[in-house]
Amino acid sequence: MNEVLFLIHILLVILFLFVALRLGKNYLLVFAVIQTLIANLFVIKQIDLFTKTVTATDVFIIGAIFSQNLLQEYFGKETAIKTIKISFFSMLFFLVMSKIHLLYTPSHLDTTHSAFQNILANSPRIVISSISVFFLTQRLDIYFFSFLKKIFNQKFLPLRMGISSIVVQFIDTVLFSFLALWGIVDHIFDIILFSFIIKSLVIIFSAPFMKFSKYFMKKAYE
Repeated sequence: MNEVLFLIHILLVILFLFVALRLGKNYLLVFAVIQTLIANLFVIKQIDLFTKTVTATDVFIIGAIFSQNLLQEYFGKETAIKTIKISFFSMLFFLVMSKIHLLYTPSHLDTTHSAFQNILANSPRIVISSISVFFLTQRLDIYFFSFLKKIFNQKFLPLRMGISSIVVQFIDTVLFSFLALWGIVDHIFDIILFSFIIKSLVIIFSAPFMKFSKYFMKKAYE
């Protein structure tokens, strides 16, 4: 059942990605930022996928990367860099607000504090690790994607996005897993290996759809 849901999840993220692109630059930028935030929030949950244990956020990470690549492709490198800065600010705000939220003494009528504690207790480590890895890998993605754009003479967008995303996600997966998840989740090496495999599969499945992005851009400006 998880595998079927995972496929639906990928298709829904692609759908929302194209809708955001059709609505315009700001929608796509916000879409990238939101996925970065919820990836950090949902990363604690472990799921069984293809008989292996992985985290449940790989689709959001790829969606954020694809959103950033489309921003760079159609709106320029400066817009992509701006997206990274906004994402950094948003994650920092989330980190601080998570700590403050947990500091409040719950009412005797409250039934949610323990749930928030379980979800947010590790958020400082996760978000700090994510911010560090995020800046490294997202910057790498911007310059590597720009390099590929020149190499391929601005053609073959799905291939460029696929190559860039796979390289970046390998680095991201290894660094983030050790910095954020070591000691929190079981089978860390399984998570690294199969998370990268799952991300690669998502990229390979999703990248061909990116060739349709130009049609959504045309509709956006009709």
